[in-house]
Order: sequence, then structure tokens, then C-alpha cells
Amino acid sequence: MAAPMSPPEGAHAFLSANGWHDAKIEPLAGDASFRRYFRVFREGEQAVLMDAPPPHEDPRPFVAVADWLSGVGLTPPAILARDLEQGMLLLSDLGDVRLRETLDEAPHREAELYAAATDVLVHLHAHPPMAGLRPHGLEQWLEELRLFPDWYGPAVGLELDPDTYRAAWEAVLAPVAGDGLGPVTVLRDYHAENIMLVGGHEGVRHLGLLDFQDALAGHPAYDLASVLEDARRDVSPDIERAMIDRYVEATGANGRFEHAYWALAAQRNTRILGVFCRLWKRDGKPGYRRFQPRMWGLLERDLAKPGLEPVRDWFDAHVDPVHRAAAWAEVAA
Repeated sequence: MAAPMSPPEGAHAFLSANGWHDAKIEPLAGDASFRRYFRVFREGEQAVLMDAPPPHEDPRPFVAVADWLSGVGLTPPAILARDLEQGMLLLSDLGDVRLRETLDEAPHREAELYAAATDVLVHLHAHPPMAGLRPHGLEQWLEELRLFPDWYGPAVGLELDPDTYRAAWEAVLAPVAGDGLGPVTVLRDYHAENIMLVGGHEGVRHLGLLDFQDALAGHPAYDLASVLEDARRDVSPDIERAMIDRYVEATGANGRFEHAYWALAAQRNTRILGVFCRLWKRDGKPGYRRFQPRMWGLLERDLAKPGLEPVRDWFDAHVDPVHRAAAWAEVAA
């Protein structure tokens, strides 16, 4: 069960020790992890308090990646103060203008704003990956995919064979792992709800970045698939196609990028189907079930692409239509 959105013990002392005496603290957001966020106010200034309570969370990766992203010319929150032992960070406030709501209110800006999000990845991938990041390659992709038979299958009453499942995915993903593209810094949760539009900045710095503490060193197609095949909002296929082409033209990625994009999109979407079931069953967060029909729609489209036949055939043999999007229709209604 999610923790109540009240400030963590020690929050006022932490703020006072860093010059924010008598600051007002208001709930801002929680997420799928144990992290929680609060907005703090003092005399016309505001900032964000991140509560990343140990032992469940460790704020050190967030700090390290934020510093690195800032150093390569992107816009994460600045670290204003830290108490790593208590798991509290005081961050600069990137504001309230989030890409998700901006697109909901102004759908005519979809091409413009996704072009900007794509350009952030072009800029990010022009730099060698951040030192010290763990790899995100074939073994990691296959390990993540276990979430589907381990959590999705039981949630819908299916017992799935993990060996044939792994073999099918390995046949599709092994060529991606060996295609010579990357590694780059992979943010891993790059989508419209984690991108802010920051006033006073231009170009790639206009987009503020959130939720990057799980960054790894991996394939350049992964984050592009993450933002264009968004679990929480529909992106038009025409925009997706245009942004893939934009990225390839800007980076000169070779012809193997196209296969990598669809394969890693399918991998990510399959993993998320399992993640959302785990959030429901293990963590008491049933609201994530409403996204499952969208995830199936994305995955079905990915699996129709050339080169995905081994995985498509596995799904056709083991997961019948009634256990796909149809299983979640009532929840999503």
C-alpha cells in the first residue's frame, strides 16, 4: 500500500538546516516506487523535496545522473541540498508545464514537441555513456522479460513455458545486441509524464528531465521507443514514423536501427505488461490495469514488424486473444 502523502519525519529539520526555515510543504506526487515528492515554499521561492526512503530507495544514483546530465547540456533538476542517509533531496523546481498535459490541451503541437523530445535523445547519444553505468544488453533484456510469465500469466490464469518464451525472444534480440549501435546512456523511463517544458530555456534545454535514476548503458533505440510507444498516452503512428526517421537522419544510425527499434519496443511493452500486473498484485496498485489495453495495442503492432516472427509465433501459440487486451476491457472502460 502506498505511503500517505505527509512529509517524511525530519523534513522540516532538513529544510531548516539548508536555509528553508518555516517552509510550507505541500504534496506533489508519488510514483510506482517508494519515492514521493513535495513542493516547498518560502518567501516567493519554491523547490521540490524528494523523499527516497532507505532501505527501499537510494538517492545516490539520482544525484549522480542529474549531475552528469547537467554536465552534457541537458536540464534535470539541480540538487540544492541533500541528506543521503535519510534519503531526502531538495531539488530545483522545473515547474508545472508537463509534456503530457501540454499535448492533451494542444494536440496540434504533437509533431513539434515530439521532435524536441527526439532531439534531446540525439543530443544525449552524441556523448559517450556516463561512466559507471551498468549494462543494459541481451542478458538484462531477457531477465526483464521474465516479468511477463512470472506476473502477467498468473494474473490472467495462464501457465506459460519460460524456456520456449526465452528462446523466442533471444532469437529476436540477439541480433540487436550485436548490431554495433551504442552503448549510450539510456534513461529507461523517458515518456511524456517525465518531461517538463521549462521556461527560459531554448533548444534541448527547454525540456526538463525527471525520473532517470535507473539509467543504464544500452541501445540508442530504447528511449526512443519509450517516448513514442508511451504506456500512458497514444502517439499517432505518423508521428512515430516521422520521429524514427528524424533520429536516423540526425545520427546517421545504420539500417539495423529499424529492427532494433521495433524489437526493443516489443521487449519494453511486454515487460510493462508484467510490471503493471506486479504493481497490482504485489504492491496494491490496481489502477495500472487500465493501461493494459494500450500496451497490448502497441505490442501487437510491434510484433507485426519483420524480424519479430519468433516472438509473434510464441504469443500466437501461448496467449490466445481472450487473454490479451480483451482480458482488461472492463477495467479500462
